[in-house]
Amino acid sequence: MTYGPYTPVRKAGDLLFVSGQVGIDATTKTAAVQVTEQTKQALRNLEQVLVSSGASLQDVVKTTVFLTNMDDFAAMNATYEQIFTPPRPARSTVCVRELPRLGGDTSLCVEIEAIAHKEVA
Repeated sequence: MTYGPYTPVRKAGDLLFVSGQVGIDATTKTAAVQVTEQTKQALRNLEQVLVSSGASLQDVVKTTVFLTNMDDFAAMNATYEQIFTPPRPARSTVCVRELPRLGGDTSLCVEIEAIAHKEVA
């Protein structure tokens, strides 16, 4: 699901660059209020983009997590840890003022972008 003039994923050699995924359910076009649920959905969305390109979460080598409130870090981190299994990707987490309002009336609190490595057969 895209919300603007960009591509969800671009391939460069064996690398896949995945645009930031937010916690919006593609079916309902809504987002949960809790950061844990938004993180789960953002990672589900990331996984769907990867699968559409022949990759998986296990192929992710680097992520960047954008949070609108660093007080949500522990909750996001616990959810992230449940979904990514070892060896987990390298990661940066930054706080941003806000994210686009795309999930109806609910403010988005997390966005996750990724770089994956998938060798061409």
